Amino acid sequence: MRTRAGNLGLALVCFLMLLGSLHSAAQKFEPTLDSFKQYQYPEWFRDAKFGIWSHWGPQAVPRQGDWYARLMYEEGSADYKYHVEHYGHPSKFGYKDIIPLWKAERWDPEKLMKLYKKVGAKYFVSMATHHDNFFLWNSKIHRWNSVNMGPHKDVVKLWQDAAKKEGLRFGVSEHLGASYTWFQTSRGADKTGPMAGISYDGCNPEYEDLYHPKTAPDDKEWLTNNPENQKNWLACITELIDMYQPDLLYSDSELPFGEVGRTMLAHFYNQDLAKNKGKLEAVYNCKLRPSEGRWVQDIERGVMDSISPYPWQTDTSIGDWYYRTGQKYKTGTEVIQMLVDIVSKNGNLLINVVQTPEGDLEPDVLQILNEIGKWTAANGEGIYGTRPWKIYGEGPSTIGKQEKGQFGGLSDIRPYQPSDIRFTTKGNVLYAFCMSSPTEDIKISSLGKNSKLNDKRITGVKMLGSGQKINWKQTDESLVISLPAKLPDWQTVGFAVTLK
Repeated sequence: MRTRAGNLGLALVCFLMLLGSLHSAAQKFEPTLDSFKQYQYPEWFRDAKFGIWSHWGPQAVPRQGDWYARLMYEEGSADYKYHVEHYGHPSKFGYKDIIPLWKAERWDPEKLMKLYKKVGAKYFVSMATHHDNFFLWNSKIHRWNSVNMGPHKDVVKLWQDAAKKEGLRFGVSEHLGASYTWFQTSRGADKTGPMAGISYDGCNPEYEDLYHPKTAPDDKEWLTNNPENQKNWLACITELIDMYQPDLLYSDSELPFGEVGRTMLAHFYNQDLAKNKGKLEAVYNCKLRPSEGRWVQDIERGVMDSISPYPWQTDTSIGDWYYRTGQKYKTGTEVIQMLVDIVSKNGNLLINVVQTPEGDLEPDVLQILNEIGKWTAANGEGIYGTRPWKIYGEGPSTIGKQEKGQFGGLSDIRPYQPSDIRFTTKGNVLYAFCMSSPTEDIKISSLGKNSKLNDKRITGVKMLGSGQKINWKQTDESLVISLPAKLPDWQTVGFAVTLK
């Protein structure tokens, strides 16, 4: 017969075993590439397909687009000229003086998150810090943050609260690794003109914690080689991880700084294991193709040329990265086509929705989002939770040399014809998307009776977002879908092909 003391003893043993198992789970990853091989891609990310990003901060204030904090210190650049004309010389009025002008007075994170969910996003990413070394979280390390200055709000926390309320997964992006060399322009001086030789405000020791210490002559690559800068990066990103425990972390680089970066990544994975009682849900994005898993490769402004064995992500923007007066935005159709192409190749799309400095969205941006939302509501079953088929597609856009990769590789925006098809699959359904609205019967050669790709019987075809009867037949050469009597308003038309 077990005594009360025995029961208590057993309970204590069980409790200690539980603590031990959680501790063991929390120590699962070591900061080595071999240890990261055990990483398994979370199903939530593989199913999500579509995320929205807020690439936003004080650099939006001048309304001149990306990299303002650096370019305003490059004599002769358009941003330098704009800065001198509107704010004064950067020896007197520097980036430190732009920061207080960022008030975010019209920013409503809950309203925007409701919109983004309606648009079809399944995860949301907040910028945490850009190369300007300004933090959008309540940092105890760094005085240059959005709680102490500018909006006087914890931007990351408010975005996170809004995302959780709407049931979206939450991520953060860090661009700090490049900041230490990127921001060295603030330590320069004009070479010509009346202010020649007068140092910019980045040379003032009082502001070194914003502009960074002066780098060595050989420290000028994208990622700093200075061990002290690397330690600072690790401390800051660790603080960010520990304070917000995001589902996703994005680095605007390869995995930075060798063992320093691996230490960060092991900690990110391990704390997520502890948070989720041994189930790893964390996703790390960096601009490096993984071998044997390890993380999710991110491709900026580009796409893969084929189906990747590993989940991956395109990050891009509907316009410039920061608000710029008069900028041209991608159309809703272009975003939809990009999404379909990426998903057919086992990827996700993370797209920046450009906010004004005040924090709201312009009417033309709202119109673009409305167009995307209508499409995802009707066609989402062929996107969310799907997996690639045997090939990603057929048609003119699949033929010829297609260099994968970011910047100058295969572009995220491409011209499509009605005969361009993209495939996804889920269960016994194959989804076929005409990338441009058809004008005649649709012929899909991959689904002909003689095709070696499909060994299953086609039992039905329906058009996504429509209840009308679709006429079809399977010939030796192709599946022929008769041109529907009424096509939807959107250009990218999806069909569900049932296989048995």
